[in-house]
Amino acid sequence: MTIAVASRAPEQVLYKIPEVMAMLRMSRHVVYEQIRAGRLRIVKQGRATFVTASAIRAYVELLEREAQEGKRGDSTAQPW
Repeated sequence: MTIAVASRAPEQVLYKIPEVMAMLRMSRHVVYEQIRAGRLRIVKQGRATFVTASAIRAYVELLEREAQEGKRGDSTAQPW
């Protein structure tokens, strides 16, 4: 019996701040600002700071929710 196993690289789960900056297309200042505000979660390993893949997904979902709420709020805006 032959079992086929798909070989693929393990999914990356921890990202350094420069990687997060590139993924989100945000400056270092903005990334750390979002971390301080509690909007982007981090984990620490010794002195190293990482952002988990799930934290990045949650942050993007937060941005999408805020964008949708903003669109709904625009219907009451005054057309000047």
